[in-house]
Amino acid sequence: MTAGAEAPLYADSAVVPLADGEVWNRIRAEARALAMREPVMEQTLRPITEVRSDAAVLAGVLASRLSVARVDERSLAQLLSHVFEADAEALRAAEADLQAVMERDPACPGLLHVLLNLKGFQALQTYRAAHRLWTDGREDIANWLSSLASLVFGPDIHPAARIGKAVMLDHGSGIVIGETSVIEDQVSILQNVTLGGTGKETGDRHPKIRQGVMIGAGAKILGNIEVGAYSKVAAGSVVLKSVPPRTTVAGVPATVVRIHRVDEVPAAEMDQTIV
Repeated sequence: MTAGAEAPLYADSAVVPLADGEVWNRIRAEARALAMREPVMEQTLRPITEVRSDAAVLAGVLASRLSVARVDERSLAQLLSHVFEADAEALRAAEADLQAVMERDPACPGLLHVLLNLKGFQALQTYRAAHRLWTDGREDIANWLSSLASLVFGPDIHPAARIGKAVMLDHGSGIVIGETSVIEDQVSILQNVTLGGTGKETGDRHPKIRQGVMIGAGAKILGNIEVGAYSKVAAGSVVLKSVPPRTTVAGVPATVVRIHRVDEVPAAEMDQTIV
């Protein structure tokens, strides 16, 4: 399955996605409850509790975080809101990403926590806006937005990269995703992962990460190679050759250390062991 393709987000998983609109309704309910418990946060939560448009809720949270870099928050929110209103697929991808974090992170208390506090999620949604601007031919502002997101959140994601739905960037710090990278649906990537090139080559030069893959912390995957569906890259590995589907690779350079059962979904299970 290619990035952005219409397919079940949780293939081979027992998790049932929330119904259309339920993600944002649940976030609003959580925000109202939090505002009652913690009055000091009421003003911070107003862009969620008082805004009707789902796209505007997402845009407002991102703009409030990105504006710390002395960017006009209102103008930035308008730009992001326009993008998400115009691109229903990007907003649906954000919903799938929210649910993916809830499913995979045992420390996550709710959808609102993901939206407000997790910089990996916020960086990924800023990428989605930048990617839409890039594909619309607005490359200058797409690059500017990507640079701003890297400065504020940490991950460095080229706006031309192609990233599917139900993706989790766990922690987010130090993640680098190159220009011609492809990440399909239902992928989990931990901190300090690089999807990079091998030198000064041009053209299609970055990795292709297929559905259901988990990439452990600090792994480096270099070159126009493929990590097959439902595979796992162990923490700290350096991958220089394509990885077959349903395998675990580990080491420097990485080699196959385990073949998976057909019912295993590493991205959902988040199991860091390699045996």
